[in-house]
Amino acid sequence: MEGLVLFNALATRLLFVLHSLVGVWRVTEVKKEPRFWLLALFNLLLFLETALTLKFKRERGYKWFSPTIFLYLISIVPSLWLLEMHHETQYCSSQSEGIFHNISNKEDFNQTLTLSGVDNLIETAKVLVNNLSTVCEKVWTLGLHQTFLLMLIIGRWLLPIGGGITRDQLSQLLLMFVGTAADILEFTSETLEEQNVRNSPALVYAILVIWTWSMLQFPLDLAVQYVVCPSTGAARGFRGLFFCQHSADLWNIGISVFIQDGPFLVVRLILMTHFKVINQMLVFFAAKNFLVVVLQLYRLAVLALGVRSSLRNRSEGRKGEDRRLSQPAEGELSTRDWETESTEAVPLRALPVASDGCFFPP
Repeated sequence: MEGLVLFNALATRLLFVLHSLVGVWRVTEVKKEPRFWLLALFNLLLFLETALTLKFKRERGYKWFSPTIFLYLISIVPSLWLLEMHHETQYCSSQSEGIFHNISNKEDFNQTLTLSGVDNLIETAKVLVNNLSTVCEKVWTLGLHQTFLLMLIIGRWLLPIGGGITRDQLSQLLLMFVGTAADILEFTSETLEEQNVRNSPALVYAILVIWTWSMLQFPLDLAVQYVVCPSTGAARGFRGLFFCQHSADLWNIGISVFIQDGPFLVVRLILMTHFKVINQMLVFFAAKNFLVVVLQLYRLAVLALGVRSSLRNRSEGRKGEDRRLSQPAEGELSTRDWETESTEAVPLRALPVASDGCFFPP
C-alpha cells in the first residue's frame, strides 16, 4: 500500500512538471524568444517540495493545504497569462485548422512509417511536434486551460490524503472541484473571446487577475474539514459556537462568495453594463452567479438562526433547572416557611407580674 501511495505521489508531480513544460514550450513558440524557457525554473520549487515531503511527511499529505497544487499553479499560471495576452490568441486561420485535421495525410508523416526501430519513433515525434506547432494559438490556449483544470482534479485525487480528511470528504471535495472547474473554464472562454474585451488590455488584465484569484481555492481543503467542537464551545457565546459547529460550511460559503461566484458576478455585470457585452450565455451565467451568492447568504442566515435557537433553548433549559433546584421537594419546607410555622405553632407563655411591675422568671 505504501508503494502505491509513493507511486501516485511521484507520478502526479511528474505530470504536473510535464504539463508546465508544455505551457512554457508554447510560450517560447508564440513569443519566438528562448529566454521564456526560464519559466521552467518554477518547477524547481516542485522538486524541492517533493524532496521535503518524502523526507519529513513520509508519503503523507498536508493538513488544510496542498503545497503541491499551489506550486503547480505557480509553474503553469504565468505561461497561461502570456498566452492570453498574446494578440494572436484570438485568431485562427482555416489553413491552420486544415493542417491540424489532416496530419495523417502529410507525405512526411507517411514517410516516417517506412522507417524502423528507434529512427521511426524519433521521426514520428518530430513530425508530430511540427504539426502540433501549426495549430492556431486559440486552440492551443483553450486546450491548455482544459487540461490544466483536469490535471488539478486528477492530481488532487491521486495525491496522498492529508491529516484530518477522510476519503468521503475527499470525494466531496473532488465533486466540488468538478463544478468549480466547469464554471471557471466558462468564465475565461466566454469573456476573453469577446472582441470588445480584447480591445481593452486593462480589462483583460482584470479578468486574468480574477481568474488567478479563483484558482487559489484548489490547494485548500477547508471546505470539507470540520473542527471538533470542545465541550466549552457553548460557554464562549454565539460567535464561538457558530464558528465551531459550522466551520466547513462557513469556509464553503466564503470561498463561493469571495473567491468564485461573487467576483465572477461583478465582472459579468461590468461587461454587460459598462462595456455593453451582452449575449445569451453571459446573461445566463450572471444569473447563475447571482442565485448562488443569494442562496449562500440565505444558508448563512439559516445556520446563524439555528445556532441562536440552540443557545436560547440551552439558556431556557438551564433556567428551568435552576428553578427546580430552588423549589423544595414535596413534603419539605423551605427555611422561611419552617421559621414561620415554628413561630406560629409555639405561643409565648405569659410571665407572672409582681405588684411593682417586675417580671418573675418562670
